[in-house]
Amino acid sequence: MLRYAIDGSVKPERHSSYDVVIVGAGIAGLYCALNLSPSLKCCVFAKETIDISNSWLAQGGIAVVTAPDDDPELHFKDTIVAGAGLCDEAAVHVLVDEGPRDIAALIKMNVPFDLNEYGELDRTREGGHHKNRILHAGGDATGRETVKTLAYIASQRDNIIFRDNTFFVDILTDEKGVSGLIVKDDDGKYETVATRHLVLCTGGIGQVFESSTNPAVATGDGLAAAIRAGAELRGMEFIQFHPTGLWSPNRENRAFLISESVRGEGGLLKNAEGVRFMVGKHELAELAPRDIVARGIYNEMKRTGEDHVYIDITSQPEEELSRRFPTIYNECLRRGINISKDWIPVCPVHHYMMGGVKTDLYARTAVHGLYACGETASTGVHGANRLASNSMLECLVFGRRAAEDINATFSPALSTSEELQPSLTVRPALELDFKALRARMQKIMSTYCFVIRTREGLETALHEMSGILDLLSAGFNSDKAYDEDLSLAIISKAIIKSALARRESIGAHYRES
Repeated sequence: MLRYAIDGSVKPERHSSYDVVIVGAGIAGLYCALNLSPSLKCCVFAKETIDISNSWLAQGGIAVVTAPDDDPELHFKDTIVAGAGLCDEAAVHVLVDEGPRDIAALIKMNVPFDLNEYGELDRTREGGHHKNRILHAGGDATGRETVKTLAYIASQRDNIIFRDNTFFVDILTDEKGVSGLIVKDDDGKYETVATRHLVLCTGGIGQVFESSTNPAVATGDGLAAAIRAGAELRGMEFIQFHPTGLWSPNRENRAFLISESVRGEGGLLKNAEGVRFMVGKHELAELAPRDIVARGIYNEMKRTGEDHVYIDITSQPEEELSRRFPTIYNECLRRGINISKDWIPVCPVHHYMMGGVKTDLYARTAVHGLYACGETASTGVHGANRLASNSMLECLVFGRRAAEDINATFSPALSTSEELQPSLTVRPALELDFKALRARMQKIMSTYCFVIRTREGLETALHEMSGILDLLSAGFNSDKAYDEDLSLAIISKAIIKSALARRESIGAHYRES
């Protein structure tokens, strides 16, 4: 595998230096920045802008113990069960025990969590939870409201600099670990950035698949760069396919998510004949863990020959639905679906990566000075399947812990770009239809590595993806499309290899053979 995406023809025109660099302006990146010592100069890079991220789009809420009748040990047990016993128990204890403190910090920052008629935190329930412990803001706009608040506060801090529309290309290392990174701007101009502390909060890998709830920018650039830099991976086979993406007769750039909270508030899964097909499949029926619901829908679609099923929440009054789920209500209405009167057509779509760069309890990776938080990381919290709404809490807890470790172990960056730039050969110019190549990779992954997998299908996928990765590695192109396709090929191959290696079905990884 290539060590760097760039080759010897790249001559960076700019050089900068920061005490800490955070790549990604979602909840993990912003909260990490806010917990750094004010004495540390921090730069937060965003691939586009802060409103284009998985965090911004997150509807469901934040799972955390705040109610008198709840307990961190109960939250721990639900998480372990959902993760099919493959969670790192120490990481889960950190999550559930420390999470309330971070929620208290958000409340102090004036994140506008929804309140009930008594002025208390309004708590709901989602799949896999045995208590109402999901907090939400703006009804179904928790991610957006949290990001807006954190970004505003961060923008007021003198030590935090934001740089939007910047593409993260490579991690630079020396004998001490991380020495910096290479980025490029919208004009394709490269820059070396010196730092000894690099935090990857680059989000998900949605563009690996044909249909995903992730935005178009989710090409896994941080994950791929970490793989090239020698970071250790964990759980790459565990990919969560959300059971209820809004079905559309036409392929969309991003699948619209019908939050699990809709089922938590009484939505029932039905086929075209009105039969609740999840009853009898699991004790929690519609609120079973996501992998079970996704397979239930997938198998029902296969049985009936239909390409979608339905959520029926017409039992709830329109006024309540429009208040509780304003984003979903309005988007469905825009498409001619009044959810208080009409069933919502849904189907499984890619949603979340449980695996990623393996980290310890302080978000540290195997590469000294390299941290990973949020969806890019495998903290061990999710195991084989993510418990609903644990992801935003994970961003907060481990984003803060990364900052705490950096505060305690800070090392200054190198001062000159000459020390940073690696000596590389020039690869042959590569001229390909990168859009068509991406579509080919997505087709391979959606055919052979989706909700249900087989040995034969995975072996076919590995052969085809290996050929694509060899093709991309043999040459170089400075276009962003090349970088993204290279990232997708690297990640896809890692997913396939992990899925082949794990022969048993467990959690979100399900093999028929």
